Amino acid sequence: MSKAPRFSSKLAATLLTGGLASVLVACGGTPPGGAAPGAAAAMPPATVISTVVTTAPWTDVIEALGTTQASESVTLTAKVTEVVESVKFEDGDRVIAGDILVDLSGRAEVAGLEEAQANYKETRQQYERLEGLVASGTVPRSQLDTQVAARDSARARVESIRARLADRVITAPFDGVLGFRQVSPGTLVTPGTAIATLDDISVIKLDFSVPETFLAALATGQTVRARSAAYPDVEFTGVLATVGSRIDPITRAVTVRADFPNAEQRLRPGMLLTVRVEKPAREALVIPELALMQIGGQAFVYRVEEGGVVSRVDVRAGARRRGEVEIVEGLQAGARIVVEGTVKLRPGARVVEAAPPTLAPLAG
Repeated sequence: MSKAPRFSSKLAATLLTGGLASVLVACGGTPPGGAAPGAAAAMPPATVISTVVTTAPWTDVIEALGTTQASESVTLTAKVTEVVESVKFEDGDRVIAGDILVDLSGRAEVAGLEEAQANYKETRQQYERLEGLVASGTVPRSQLDTQVAARDSARARVESIRARLADRVITAPFDGVLGFRQVSPGTLVTPGTAIATLDDISVIKLDFSVPETFLAALATGQTVRARSAAYPDVEFTGVLATVGSRIDPITRAVTVRADFPNAEQRLRPGMLLTVRVEKPAREALVIPELALMQIGGQAFVYRVEEGGVVSRVDVRAGARRRGEVEIVEGLQAGARIVVEGTVKLRPGARVVEAAPPTLAPLAG
Protein backbone atom coordinates (compact mmCIF):
# COMPACT_ATOMS: atom_id res chain seq x y z
CA MET A 1 0.00 0.00 0.00
CA SER A 2 1.53 3.37 -1.07
CA LYS A 3 1.91 6.15 1.51
CA ALA A 4 0.84 9.81 0.93
CA PRO A 5 3.73 12.33 0.74
CA ARG A 6 4.49 14.07 4.05
CA PHE A 7 5.34 17.79 4.29
CA SER A 8 7.11 19.45 7.19
CA SER A 9 5.21 22.02 9.26
CA LYS A 10 7.74 24.70 8.34
CA LEU A 11 7.15 24.22 4.62
CA ALA A 12 3.38 24.32 5.13
CA ALA A 13 3.60 27.63 7.05
CA THR A 14 5.72 29.17 4.29
CA LEU A 15 3.23 28.20 1.59
CA LEU A 16 0.32 29.55 3.65
CA THR A 17 2.01 32.91 4.27
CA GLY A 18 2.89 33.29 0.62
CA GLY A 19 -0.65 32.53 -0.41
CA LEU A 20 -2.13 35.12 1.96
CA ALA A 21 0.31 37.76 0.76
CA SER A 22 -0.66 37.08 -2.84
CA VAL A 23 -4.34 37.40 -2.02
CA LEU A 24 -3.79 40.72 -0.12
CA VAL A 25 -1.77 42.26 -2.93
CA ALA A 26 -4.35 41.16 -5.48
CA CYS A 27 -7.08 42.81 -3.40
CA GLY A 28 -5.14 46.08 -2.97
CA GLY A 29 -4.14 45.42 0.66
CA THR A 30 -0.80 45.82 2.42
CA PRO A 31 1.44 42.76 2.60
CA PRO A 32 2.88 41.82 5.99
CA GLY A 33 6.15 43.50 6.96
CA GLY A 34 5.82 46.83 5.05
CA ALA A 35 3.62 49.54 3.60
CA ALA A 36 2.37 49.36 0.10
CA PRO A 37 3.80 51.85 -2.39
CA GLY A 38 1.67 54.97 -2.73
CA ALA A 39 -0.14 54.37 0.58
CA ALA A 40 -0.03 58.08 1.58
CA ALA A 41 -1.34 59.12 -1.81
CA ALA A 42 -4.13 56.55 -1.58
CA MET A 43 -5.41 58.03 1.73
CA PRO A 44 -8.25 60.56 1.48
CA PRO A 45 -7.11 64.22 1.77
CA ALA A 46 -7.14 65.79 5.22
CA THR A 47 -9.32 68.83 5.82
CA VAL A 48 -7.25 71.75 7.13
CA ILE A 49 -7.27 75.51 7.53
CA SER A 50 -4.30 77.29 6.00
CA THR A 51 -3.02 80.83 5.64
CA VAL A 52 -0.50 82.76 3.57
CA VAL A 53 2.64 83.91 5.35
CA THR A 54 2.94 87.71 5.36
CA THR A 55 5.02 90.39 7.05
CA ALA A 56 3.53 92.59 9.75
CA PRO A 57 4.68 95.39 12.07
CA TRP A 58 6.33 93.91 15.16
CA THR A 59 7.11 95.78 18.37
CA ASP A 60 9.70 94.21 20.65
CA VAL A 61 9.10 94.66 24.36
CA ILE A 62 11.68 94.95 27.14
CA GLU A 63 10.32 93.73 30.47
CA ALA A 64 11.71 94.59 33.92
CA LEU A 65 10.78 95.26 37.54
CA GLY A 66 10.98 98.73 39.08
CA THR A 67 10.34 100.53 42.36
CA THR A 68 8.44 103.81 42.49
CA GLN A 69 9.49 106.99 44.26
CA ALA A 70 7.99 110.43 44.68
CA SER A 71 8.87 113.27 42.35
CA GLU A 72 9.98 115.23 45.42
CA SER A 73 10.37 113.79 48.90
CA VAL A 74 11.66 115.19 52.19
CA THR A 75 11.56 114.49 55.91
CA LEU A 76 10.77 117.72 57.75
CA THR A 77 13.02 118.25 60.78
CA ALA A 78 13.72 120.91 63.39
CA LYS A 79 16.79 123.14 63.04
CA VAL A 80 16.97 124.31 66.65
CA THR A 81 16.38 123.00 70.14
CA GLU A 82 12.99 124.35 71.10
CA VAL A 83 9.54 123.43 72.42
CA VAL A 84 6.68 122.84 69.97
CA GLU A 85 4.09 125.53 70.52
CA SER A 86 1.50 124.46 67.96
CA VAL A 87 1.03 121.89 65.17
CA LYS A 88 -1.04 123.15 62.26
CA PHE A 89 -1.58 119.96 60.22
CA GLU A 90 -3.04 116.46 60.46
CA ASP A 91 -1.88 113.12 59.10
CA GLY A 92 -2.22 112.88 55.31
CA ASP A 93 -3.03 116.56 54.73
CA ARG A 94 -2.35 118.03 51.30
CA VAL A 95 -0.40 121.27 51.57
CA ILE A 96 1.02 123.89 49.24
CA ALA A 97 4.45 125.47 49.36
CA GLY A 98 4.75 128.02 52.18
CA ASP A 99 2.03 126.61 54.44
CA ILE A 100 2.99 126.81 58.13
CA LEU A 101 3.15 123.33 59.61
CA VAL A 102 4.74 123.72 63.06
CA ASP A 103 5.34 126.79 65.24
CA LEU A 104 8.09 126.48 67.86
CA SER A 105 8.15 128.57 71.00
CA GLY A 106 10.37 131.63 70.45
CA ARG A 107 9.39 134.24 73.01
CA ALA A 108 13.00 135.15 73.82
CA GLU A 109 13.76 135.61 70.13
CA VAL A 110 10.66 137.76 69.65
CA ALA A 111 11.71 139.98 72.53
CA GLY A 112 15.23 140.19 71.15
CA LEU A 113 13.84 141.18 67.75
CA GLU A 114 11.85 144.02 69.26
CA GLU A 115 14.94 145.27 71.06
CA ALA A 116 17.06 145.06 67.93
CA GLN A 117 14.46 146.89 65.87
CA ALA A 118 14.30 149.72 68.41
CA ASN A 119 18.10 149.99 68.42
CA TYR A 120 18.20 150.07 64.63
CA LYS A 121 15.54 152.81 64.53
CA GLU A 122 17.56 154.95 66.95
CA THR A 123 20.85 154.54 65.05
CA ARG A 124 19.15 155.38 61.77
CA GLN A 125 17.63 158.56 63.18
CA GLN A 126 21.02 159.57 64.64
CA TYR A 127 22.60 159.01 61.24
CA GLU A 128 20.02 161.25 59.55
CA ARG A 129 20.70 164.07 62.05
CA LEU A 130 24.47 163.84 61.64
CA GLU A 131 24.15 163.78 57.89
CA GLY A 132 22.58 167.27 57.97
CA LEU A 133 25.23 168.59 60.37
CA VAL A 134 28.04 167.27 58.19
CA ALA A 135 26.50 169.03 55.21
CA SER A 136 26.55 172.32 57.14
CA GLY A 137 30.10 171.73 58.40
CA THR A 138 29.13 171.58 62.07
CA VAL A 139 30.54 168.08 62.75
CA PRO A 140 33.43 166.28 61.10
CA ARG A 141 32.90 163.62 58.41
CA SER A 142 34.53 160.95 60.58
CA GLN A 143 31.74 161.15 63.14
CA LEU A 144 29.18 160.43 60.40
CA ASP A 145 31.20 157.42 59.24
CA THR A 146 31.15 156.03 62.77
CA GLN A 147 27.38 156.41 62.87
CA VAL A 148 27.02 154.65 59.52
CA ALA A 149 28.82 151.63 60.95
CA ALA A 150 26.56 151.62 64.02
CA ARG A 151 23.45 151.83 61.86
CA ASP A 152 24.55 148.94 59.62
CA SER A 153 25.46 146.81 62.64
CA ALA A 154 22.01 147.33 64.17
CA ARG A 155 20.32 146.40 60.89
CA ALA A 156 22.41 143.21 60.60
CA ARG A 157 21.37 142.21 64.13
CA VAL A 158 17.71 142.60 63.20
CA GLU A 159 18.16 140.36 60.15
CA SER A 160 20.01 137.77 62.23
CA ILE A 161 17.20 137.52 64.78
CA ARG A 162 14.62 137.29 62.00
CA ALA A 163 16.53 134.35 60.50
CA ARG A 164 16.55 132.58 63.88
CA LEU A 165 12.83 133.16 64.22
CA ALA A 166 12.29 131.72 60.74
CA ASP A 167 13.98 128.53 61.92
CA ARG A 168 11.28 128.26 64.57
CA VAL A 169 8.47 128.28 62.00
CA ILE A 170 8.52 125.14 59.87
CA THR A 171 6.80 125.53 56.49
CA ALA A 172 6.14 123.25 53.49
CA PRO A 173 8.96 123.58 50.93
CA PHE A 174 6.75 122.36 48.05
CA ASP A 175 3.24 121.12 47.27
CA GLY A 176 2.59 117.58 48.43
CA VAL A 177 1.03 115.11 50.83
CA LEU A 178 2.11 114.90 54.45
CA GLY A 179 2.76 111.63 56.22
CA PHE A 180 2.19 110.79 59.88
CA ARG A 181 2.72 113.51 62.47
CA GLN A 182 5.66 112.71 64.77
CA VAL A 183 5.37 115.56 67.30
CA SER A 184 2.73 117.13 69.54
CA PRO A 185 2.41 120.53 71.25
CA GLY A 186 4.85 120.67 74.15
CA THR A 187 7.38 118.27 72.58
CA LEU A 188 10.99 119.33 72.99
CA VAL A 189 12.67 118.98 69.61
CA THR A 190 16.34 119.13 68.75
CA PRO A 191 18.13 119.61 65.41
CA GLY A 192 17.32 116.57 63.26
CA THR A 193 14.14 115.57 65.07
CA ALA A 194 11.69 114.21 62.45
CA ILE A 195 8.39 116.07 62.36
CA ALA A 196 6.68 114.54 59.30
CA THR A 197 7.35 113.38 55.75
CA LEU A 198 6.27 115.35 52.69
CA ASP A 199 5.93 113.76 49.24
CA ASP A 200 5.02 115.27 45.90
CA ILE A 201 3.25 112.38 44.13
CA SER A 202 1.66 114.31 41.28
CA VAL A 203 4.33 112.60 39.16
CA ILE A 204 5.84 109.24 40.14
CA LYS A 205 9.40 108.31 39.21
CA LEU A 206 10.12 104.66 38.41
CA ASP A 207 13.68 103.33 38.40
CA PHE A 208 14.45 99.94 36.83
CA SER A 209 17.40 98.08 35.34
CA VAL A 210 17.76 97.01 31.71
CA PRO A 211 20.48 94.67 30.34
CA GLU A 212 23.17 96.50 28.43
CA THR A 213 22.31 94.51 25.28
CA PHE A 214 19.17 96.69 24.97
CA LEU A 215 21.05 99.97 25.47
CA ALA A 216 20.87 100.94 21.79
CA ALA A 217 17.10 100.48 21.85
CA LEU A 218 16.54 102.95 24.71
CA ALA A 219 15.82 106.62 24.10
CA THR A 220 14.15 109.39 26.07
CA GLY A 221 10.53 109.88 25.13
CA GLN A 222 9.75 106.19 24.61
CA THR A 223 6.46 104.87 25.94
CA VAL A 224 6.72 102.87 29.15
CA ARG A 225 3.83 100.76 30.43
CA ALA A 226 3.58 99.34 33.93
CA ARG A 227 1.26 97.25 36.06
CA SER A 228 0.90 96.85 39.81
CA ALA A 229 -0.39 93.92 41.85
CA ALA A 230 -2.56 96.44 43.71
CA TYR A 231 -4.42 97.32 40.46
CA PRO A 232 -4.23 94.19 38.26
CA ASP A 233 -6.70 95.56 35.70
CA VAL A 234 -5.05 98.97 35.31
CA GLU A 235 -2.16 99.73 32.97
CA PHE A 236 -0.16 102.86 33.80
CA THR A 237 1.45 104.74 30.91
CA GLY A 238 4.59 106.82 31.33
CA VAL A 239 7.53 108.24 29.43
CA LEU A 240 11.17 107.20 29.58
CA ALA A 241 12.84 110.28 31.07
CA THR A 242 16.50 109.38 31.68
CA VAL A 243 18.96 106.63 30.76
CA GLY A 244 21.73 106.20 33.31
CA SER A 245 25.22 107.32 32.36
CA ARG A 246 26.93 104.17 33.70
CA ILE A 247 26.70 100.41 33.22
CA ASP A 248 26.93 98.34 36.39
CA PRO A 249 30.11 96.24 35.94
CA ILE A 250 28.66 93.40 38.02
CA THR A 251 25.11 93.08 36.67
CA ARG A 252 25.92 94.52 33.22
CA ALA A 253 22.74 96.56 33.38
CA VAL A 254 21.89 100.23 33.05
CA THR A 255 19.46 102.04 35.33
CA VAL A 256 16.56 103.75 33.56
CA ARG A 257 14.09 106.26 35.00
CA ALA A 258 10.54 106.79 33.74
CA ASP A 259 7.97 109.39 34.77
CA PHE A 260 4.32 108.45 35.30
CA PRO A 261 1.58 111.11 35.66
CA ASN A 262 -0.33 110.33 38.84
CA ALA A 263 -3.37 112.60 38.81
CA GLU A 264 -5.55 109.98 40.52
CA GLN A 265 -2.73 109.28 43.01
CA ARG A 266 -3.08 105.52 42.77
CA LEU A 267 0.67 105.06 42.72
CA ARG A 268 2.61 105.54 45.95
CA PRO A 269 6.35 105.67 46.62
CA GLY A 270 7.86 102.24 47.22
CA MET A 271 5.47 100.20 45.05
CA LEU A 272 6.80 97.36 42.88
CA LEU A 273 5.75 97.62 39.23
CA THR A 274 6.16 95.33 36.24
CA VAL A 275 7.55 97.47 33.44
CA ARG A 276 7.27 97.09 29.65
CA VAL A 277 9.31 99.31 27.32
CA GLU A 278 8.22 99.20 23.70
CA LYS A 279 10.99 99.36 21.09
CA PRO A 280 10.37 101.02 17.71
CA ALA A 281 8.19 98.89 15.41
CA ARG A 282 9.85 96.78 12.68
CA GLU A 283 8.65 94.50 9.88
CA ALA A 284 8.74 90.78 10.70
CA LEU A 285 7.56 87.50 9.20
CA VAL A 286 4.62 86.53 11.43
CA ILE A 287 2.59 83.30 11.54
CA PRO A 288 -0.21 82.11 13.85
CA GLU A 289 1.17 80.34 16.91
CA LEU A 290 -1.05 77.29 16.19
CA ALA A 291 0.83 76.64 12.94
CA LEU A 292 4.17 76.10 14.69
CA MET A 293 4.93 72.50 15.68
CA GLN A 294 7.69 71.73 18.17
CA ILE A 295 9.27 68.40 19.03
CA GLY A 296 12.09 68.73 21.50
CA GLY A 297 14.40 71.45 20.20
CA GLN A 298 13.05 71.27 16.65
CA ALA A 299 10.41 73.63 15.27
CA PHE A 300 8.64 73.16 11.94
CA VAL A 301 5.52 73.98 9.95
CA TYR A 302 3.61 72.18 7.21
CA ARG A 303 3.78 74.04 3.91
CA VAL A 304 1.16 73.41 1.24
CA GLU A 305 2.88 72.66 -2.09
CA GLU A 306 1.54 72.38 -5.63
CA GLY A 307 -1.22 69.83 -5.95
CA GLY A 308 -2.34 70.17 -2.33
CA VAL A 309 0.53 68.11 -0.89
CA VAL A 310 2.18 69.20 2.35
CA SER A 311 5.87 69.17 3.19
CA ARG A 312 7.60 69.67 6.49
CA VAL A 313 9.71 72.85 6.69
CA ASP A 314 12.10 73.38 9.60
CA VAL A 315 12.03 76.95 10.91
CA ARG A 316 13.63 79.05 13.62
CA ALA A 317 11.23 81.00 15.81
CA GLY A 318 11.95 84.43 17.24
CA ALA A 319 9.91 86.61 19.55
CA ARG A 320 6.35 85.78 20.53
CA ARG A 321 3.23 87.71 21.36
CA ARG A 322 -0.34 86.67 22.05
CA GLY A 323 -1.40 84.20 19.35
CA GLU A 324 1.52 84.97 17.02
CA VAL A 325 5.16 84.04 16.60
CA GLU A 326 7.96 85.58 14.56
CA ILE A 327 9.80 83.35 12.09
CA VAL A 328 13.46 84.21 11.69
CA GLU A 329 14.56 81.46 9.27
CA GLY A 330 12.97 78.79 7.10
CA LEU A 331 10.01 80.56 5.48
CA GLN A 332 9.42 83.22 2.89
CA ALA A 333 6.54 85.63 2.55
CA GLY A 334 3.84 84.27 0.25
CA ALA A 335 4.12 80.61 1.32
CA ARG A 336 0.92 78.87 2.37
CA ILE A 337 1.08 76.95 5.65
CA VAL A 338 -1.35 74.81 7.60
CA VAL A 339 -2.75 76.46 10.72
CA GLU A 340 -5.35 73.97 11.96
CA GLY A 341 -5.34 70.22 11.39
CA THR A 342 -1.58 69.74 11.71
CA VAL A 343 -1.80 66.85 14.20
CA LYS A 344 -2.99 64.32 11.60
CA LEU A 345 -0.55 65.37 8.87
CA ARG A 346 2.58 63.64 7.60
CA PRO A 347 4.98 64.81 4.87
CA GLY A 348 3.46 63.97 1.48
CA ALA A 349 -0.13 63.94 2.74
CA ARG A 350 -2.79 65.57 0.63
CA VAL A 351 -4.95 68.32 2.10
CA VAL A 352 -8.03 70.28 1.17
CA GLU A 353 -9.13 73.60 2.58
CA ALA A 354 -12.06 73.50 4.97
CA ALA A 355 -15.12 75.19 3.58
CA PRO A 356 -16.07 78.37 5.41
CA PRO A 357 -19.08 77.92 7.69
CA THR A 358 -22.39 78.88 6.14
CA LEU A 359 -24.93 80.83 8.09
CA ALA A 360 -28.46 79.47 8.19
CA PRO A 361 -31.03 81.88 6.74
CA LEU A 362 -32.97 83.79 9.30
CA ALA A 363 -36.54 82.67 9.75
CA GLY A 364 -39.39 84.82 8.46
